[in-house]
Amino acid sequence: MVARMPDDQVRALLLERLDAVAAEQKEAASEPETFSGHVQLLWSAFTIPVTDAVRKVPQLAEGEARAIANFIRSYGDAAGVASLFGLIALVLAVGLAAELTVRSLLSRWRNIDPASSNENSLASTLSFLARRLLREIIGLIVFYVVARVAGRALLDEQQLRFAAPMVTYLIWLPRVGAAVSRFLLAPNRPDRRLVNASDRWADFLYLHIIGLFFLAGFTMFAVGFNAANGVAPESVRLGYWLDSLVYVYIIWIAWTARVGLSDMMRGTDPHRTEYDEAAARLYPYFAMAVAALTWVCVGTLAGLGKTAQLVHGAHYVTMFWLLSAPALDTAIRGLVKHLVPPMSGDGQVAEAAYKSTKRSYIRIGRVLMASAVLLIISNAWDFDLMGLITGAEGVAGNLIGFLMTLAVGYVVYEGVSLWINRRLAREQTSAEGAGHEAGGEGGGAGGSRLATVLPLLLITAQVAIAVVFGLLAVGALGIDIAPLLAGAGILGLAIGFGAQKLVSDVVSGIFFLIDDAFRVGEYVEVEGTRGTVEKISIRSMQLRHHRGPINTIPYGEIPKLTNYSRDWVIMKLRFAVPFDTDPNMVKKIFKKIGAEMLADELYKEDFLQPFKSQGVFDFDDVGMIMRGKFMAKPGTQFTIRKEIYNRVKAAFAENGIEFARREVRVAIPGLGEAEQLSETERAAITAAAGSAVQQEAAEDATQAPKKVS
Repeated sequence: MVARMPDDQVRALLLERLDAVAAEQKEAASEPETFSGHVQLLWSAFTIPVTDAVRKVPQLAEGEARAIANFIRSYGDAAGVASLFGLIALVLAVGLAAELTVRSLLSRWRNIDPASSNENSLASTLSFLARRLLREIIGLIVFYVVARVAGRALLDEQQLRFAAPMVTYLIWLPRVGAAVSRFLLAPNRPDRRLVNASDRWADFLYLHIIGLFFLAGFTMFAVGFNAANGVAPESVRLGYWLDSLVYVYIIWIAWTARVGLSDMMRGTDPHRTEYDEAAARLYPYFAMAVAALTWVCVGTLAGLGKTAQLVHGAHYVTMFWLLSAPALDTAIRGLVKHLVPPMSGDGQVAEAAYKSTKRSYIRIGRVLMASAVLLIISNAWDFDLMGLITGAEGVAGNLIGFLMTLAVGYVVYEGVSLWINRRLAREQTSAEGAGHEAGGEGGGAGGSRLATVLPLLLITAQVAIAVVFGLLAVGALGIDIAPLLAGAGILGLAIGFGAQKLVSDVVSGIFFLIDDAFRVGEYVEVEGTRGTVEKISIRSMQLRHHRGPINTIPYGEIPKLTNYSRDWVIMKLRFAVPFDTDPNMVKKIFKKIGAEMLADELYKEDFLQPFKSQGVFDFDDVGMIMRGKFMAKPGTQFTIRKEIYNRVKAAFAENGIEFARREVRVAIPGLGEAEQLSETERAAITAAAGSAVQQEAAEDATQAPKKVS
């Protein structure tokens, strides 16, 4: 083919090939091979634009004058430029008229004025602000569309190339920023303000956010204006100075309003964590650091010649979302605070589950927010992140797969924790509440079966998810996890042989839970040890005695378990009365007390069967033993017993019935009156009576443990 080509074509082909080879060699030679070489390259790329911009400051005025002169010359003279601005003003008037017309039509769809409504909840505030923002955005869209249509009708192509960027960057973009900042800060409506900011800082931030949008838009417009009028951006470096002014402006705003920004980030939640407080305190400095770092990165990219995305404002998009990330995090915490249902149940465990639910919502929201911000920033730089995730190979692909696996695992972890904690918050009842109902003596009703099992299920699920996704993430790095699984199996086998007692405890606990033998909050007895079930784990349970001590009992050491808090409880009470007391009168008194307590609002819900008499139960050397009983809900029997004792005492006193008391009587034959005794005889009688009382007390003391057990 080459032999048949003319000499000119052969020469052109060879020159083209030589140029391509020379370009490849030059590019390869320019790439540093060492770390210090990369650092030197980046430093040079950063300093070159700075020194070049400083060196070209004297040329800035002359270059701008040349651009303006070329602009006027392209339209003939000053009259042509005046005609252009007159047409642009007409286009803007048409667009503004259309916007006002649409707003007047939308005025029927408005919120209730807060001044005439007492409703000031988050939902009503969001509704009011969202509707107002939507009306403004619709009006701005109508303004932009109508202005574009009117511009195409009134302006030629050359005029459109100037008018379209001017309207977009200098008018429409600042107005969009004003609408968004008005939604967040509500400078004129403190009663509808979403963020925690005073009127002073709300007005300050609102005005300067609009100024920031205008300055950013003016920077992009000025660079395009110079390029369209024969002044290259690198010849005067106007864009560099205006871009640097944007970062200086942000730093000044953050420093001036650092108190207001910290208060805004701090919010109104009284239950702030140390992380929230630190984030609020450091946010102004974070904003200044982001602005400074963006300035360095943009200058370095300009020095490397990679300015394609900078022209379209990719760095502004990046900086905006990075600055908004902490504010979005605060918004997530505020939404969770208002949208999460109130705590179900009572007590420390239910409160802890409720707080854990809120934390799970916040963490899931943070992961979703970070993913969305990352995608927006990657799209702004024309970086196909999703394509890299699905099609990347080698180290980059493995690292991205590793991070994505961890992210998915984290979301699953928090989702499962969220579901379990929500159920736990609904099911869990307070152990302290049960103890309070029981009068501090145990025997209270326990929680539900779910409230007992869910804490163990939560720990098991979290460990399982962490292990599974940890192995998957390691596998995504290209590491073979088969040896890890084999080693884990061998380790588990060794643990099983070496810790048979532990395995026995775990297995016994599983069967106890399957049998529903006990629940958290119930009063149980294990081999003479009584207490309220306060905590359960995979191998043991903790019993809290009503006097305070905690007994930890492994499941494998429980031969028999007695539960005093399941379904119902019967309590029998004994009363000693003299032998001459009428049992029928006592029976009527007990029946009356039972009827009165069953009608009492304070006690009627706790009774399953009313208090009633069981007649004469026994005789002893003191008197008759009358017994009464009642059936109640677990945990309420001790409070009811105290009230019954008080009422029986009052009723006996009212009816002239005394409680039988132990007495010692000494009979001396031949003496009719105690006054005839001598002092020696009186002392002997007193000693005999004291001895009898002491002997009776000793007998009662020896029988007491048997009665208690």
